[in-house]
Formats: sequence, C-alpha cells, structure tokens
Amino acid sequence: MQHVAGPAITSRVSAYVALTKPRIIELLLVTTLPTMVVAQGGMPSLWLVVATLVGGTLAAGGANALNMIIDRDIDRIMHRTRNRPLVTGAIEPGPALVFALVLEAAAFVLLWSSVNLLSAVLAVSATAFYVVVYTLWLKRTSTSNIVIGGAAGAVPVLVGWAAVRDTLGLAPLVLFAVIFVWTPPHFWALAVRYREDYAAADVPMLPAVASLHATAVRILAYSLVMWCLTLAFAPVAGMGLLYLGAAVVLGALFTWYAVDLLRVPSPERAMRLFHWSISYISLLFGAMALDRLLA
Repeated sequence: MQHVAGPAITSRVSAYVALTKPRIIELLLVTTLPTMVVAQGGMPSLWLVVATLVGGTLAAGGANALNMIIDRDIDRIMHRTRNRPLVTGAIEPGPALVFALVLEAAAFVLLWSSVNLLSAVLAVSATAFYVVVYTLWLKRTSTSNIVIGGAAGAVPVLVGWAAVRDTLGLAPLVLFAVIFVWTPPHFWALAVRYREDYAAADVPMLPAVASLHATAVRILAYSLVMWCLTLAFAPVAGMGLLYLGAAVVLGALFTWYAVDLLRVPSPERAMRLFHWSISYISLLFGAMALDRLLA
C-alpha cells in the first residue's frame, strides 16, 4: 500500500502544481524582481523580495487555476492543452476551485501583512481582470482578447514597484506598457503554430481568424511600439548606459525576428520569434536590474 500511496500522492501534487501554470509564473517573476531593484535603486531587503515574490506566485497561480477551470471545455479540444489536469480528470473542478481561491486569499493576506496593501490589491485585481475580462469575456468573443486581457500579465511590475515604494508613478506605468505591448506579439507568435487548435475550439485568437501575413504585420507594429517604450523608460527612470544599450540591441533583434516573420510568414519563423520573446524579456529586465546594481 505504501508503494502505491507514494506515487499517487506525488501525482496528485504534480497535478495541482500544473494547475498553476508554473512556466507562466516564472515569466512574471522575471519582471517583478528587476522592477523592485529599480524602484529601490539597489537590492531591496531579502524579506521584502521573498514576501513579494511568494505573494505574486500565489496570486498568479490562483489566477491560472481559475482560468483552467473555466476553459476546461476548450482545453479538451485543443492538442496543446488536452493533458491539463482538469481535462484528464486528475483533479475535479470543485477541489480545483477551492485550491484557486485559497491561493488568492493567501496571496492577499501575505502581501497585505508582509508588504503593503497597495501591492495586495494590485495582485488580486490582476487575477480578477484576467479571469473576468480575458477568460470569461474576451477570449471567446474578440480578436482583441490577448491585447486587452494581456494587461493582467503586466501588473506584476506594478506590484514589484508598489512593494518597494508603496506608491506608483510614471516609471512603473511605462514598464507596465512595455509588458502590455510585448504580450500580443509573444502570444500571437505561439498561436500561429496552434491556429488550427484555436479554430477548432472556436476561439478568435488573431492567427486563427486572420492570415499569417496580417498577423505578422500586427506583430511587427507592436514590436516597434514596444521597442520605443523600452527606450523611453531610460530617461523616465534615470537608467544608465548599460540598460539603454541593452534596450537598443535587444529591441533591434526582436524587430528583426518580426521582420523575418513578415518576410516569410510560417509557423517555424513564428516559433523562433516566440522563443526569442521569452529570452528578450528576461535579458531586458536582467539588464535593467544590473544597471541599477552597478550604478
């Protein structure tokens, strides 16, 4: 019995972890910590960093779990998502809902008690926006779904700034705009590969309802706006040459990938852009933190 119980418990825990979409959470944390470093003008206290990142992880995990609960019908149709725990039956919707709500409550309590009320409100508000505006409303009804709904993924930079300053300002709002504009080309590039999945599930993600050329044009437009915003952040936040140089070079590479996709629209080139978009945001925010730490 013990030999059976061990793997069963491990499998159950793995299913709940999968419910939180940990790979997406990693990206959110990659933007949160560097934002805290910029807001502090150096490294914040270890306790503040840990409390903020754990609170942000709990909030994002709860939001992702709620998203899976709502989308389990279309997840069953799409090849990319058919192995998610609510589709396979590894977890039932009821326990999943309790799990998600507990994560959100824990996030709010932790951030409010250990960081500040503003960061707690921002984190939970992002969940509400992601679940209500994106998942319940826009995802299945509008080609602007990820454009507007993606704003939820930009809130962690506001949480990070608020954790340090207990207020917001122009600099974090520009960073919010950077992530907001980065999200559509990042997600559309992935959706190009899975456009048949989205079409089968009747989800009007742009690549599923528009030509690859039209999608590539939109991706390039957003990439250029994003590049401009990353450059504008330098004077707004008083960043140094290290960050500015990184923003110029990384933005140029991002734009090159977008132009390459426009020149030869294909799933293969879209996936190159998608993978680069992840490296891009990690390198950009890493340069941002390094710029402040070496200043």
